[in-house]
Amino acid sequence: MAQLHQTNAIRPPPPRRKAQKALVSVLFPVALSLIAVPFVYPSSNLPFLASSLGFSILALLTTITLIPALQGSFLQADLKGKDLLKRTQHFIPESIGLISASVYILLLILFIPFLFSDFLQNRPRPADVEGLSRAEFPHKQLSVYLAAVLSLLTATLLGFLDDVFDIRWRYKIPIPVIASIPLLIVYFAEGGNTHVVVPKPMRALLGDTLDLGPLYYVYMAMVSTFCTNSINILAGVNGLEATQALIIAISIALNDALYLPWPLSLTLGEKTHVGGVYAAGMAYGSRELMERHLLSLYFMLPLIGVCAGFLFHNWYPARVFPGDTLCYFTGMAFAVVGIQGHFSKTLILFFIPQIFNFILSCPQLFGLVPCPRHRLPRIDPKPSSDRLLPSIVDFETPPKPLTIAVLKVLSALRLTRLTIHPDSGIIYSATNLTLLNALLVWFGPMREQTLTMCCGAIQIMGTCAAFAVRYGLVGFFYDGDRR
Repeated sequence: MAQLHQTNAIRPPPPRRKAQKALVSVLFPVALSLIAVPFVYPSSNLPFLASSLGFSILALLTTITLIPALQGSFLQADLKGKDLLKRTQHFIPESIGLISASVYILLLILFIPFLFSDFLQNRPRPADVEGLSRAEFPHKQLSVYLAAVLSLLTATLLGFLDDVFDIRWRYKIPIPVIASIPLLIVYFAEGGNTHVVVPKPMRALLGDTLDLGPLYYVYMAMVSTFCTNSINILAGVNGLEATQALIIAISIALNDALYLPWPLSLTLGEKTHVGGVYAAGMAYGSRELMERHLLSLYFMLPLIGVCAGFLFHNWYPARVFPGDTLCYFTGMAFAVVGIQGHFSKTLILFFIPQIFNFILSCPQLFGLVPCPRHRLPRIDPKPSSDRLLPSIVDFETPPKPLTIAVLKVLSALRLTRLTIHPDSGIIYSATNLTLLNALLVWFGPMREQTLTMCCGAIQIMGTCAAFAVRYGLVGFFYDGDRR
């Protein structure tokens, strides 16, 4: 977590991390080889996926290389902050998420000629070979792709403006809605479906399907807002934002892979089928459904690369800080694939830890409990200790009955720790209501990197739970093989 300082004094940051030249020399030729697959082996299955994987490796190498080369420019531009969880204070470059976002968007733009190379060469592909191919130029797919890139550009710009001007939370909320407008307009122009399938328990009242009309667009705008701000709220320790984004991106990519036409087929249980050309695994013969997830994969693979590259420099002890820019563009990338891929409900399942953190934070976000500017943990005051303790919020006046009731419930669940006056019984302090502080209440003081790894483990368990709900319990609420 960083605190920006407007000052002309520049102090040296910790030594920079640099990628091993051997790693770069090995991976760079591999990336170029994968990128060239559609031109060398045009008849291969899923050739553009190989190119996307190559661009993902290129994103990793470019991000790792550019960050140490450019972080000095951010210091000179006074985009710097101090790590509030370190005893030794140095100025550290802030808003480095801008570098990751720039690399990501640039590679998405460079991928366009590869994605539509058959049509640029006037060489139509067979109808039974992968993706985004049509007898005529696929204007719909191109417009969707360009709208997604425009939304990412807008989110990056607004995120960087937030880093520079430190926009208040009340004004931050609608920013992702603004960035999602190009995506929603294209969705509408393409005759986007606004019907939703009603869960079984509610069909007697609402019928099998329900047309939400304009409310569906409000829902999609709220998805983009949630994806962006939920990562931003769960932050404060080195590597946490990038770890969340990386695990969520990998989770979405794994989910997308279930719908692709792999050469081999696999049956799990009675209804779960993976692979099989051209049944395309869980797409069950639907070319449109397969193409949606393939397009999602084209966005997720480079995102995995840039998040991994950024995490290399942001891991404890952090050499750079992400700023809000990283949260904005990664959150918008997740919203883009969820909206255009029509799997927003599945997307939300991958945010289980963020949902929990938001619900836990609600008493502070909505004014029941005082909410300080920074709710990150605090350093153990013992000079010899490098562990973190849960931070505390003090009550200047006795809390109201509703606040007392909420805090006592949370205390009983060990999600907060209360300090109560021994004589009057009045609550005069409580630990801040975040997942980070709750982990420290549950497990006691721990090192910063250990806390980040705990959050990463929770994110992975959330992904496992999401897959279990999506492909295990979904039959209790919906009919058939609804993917």
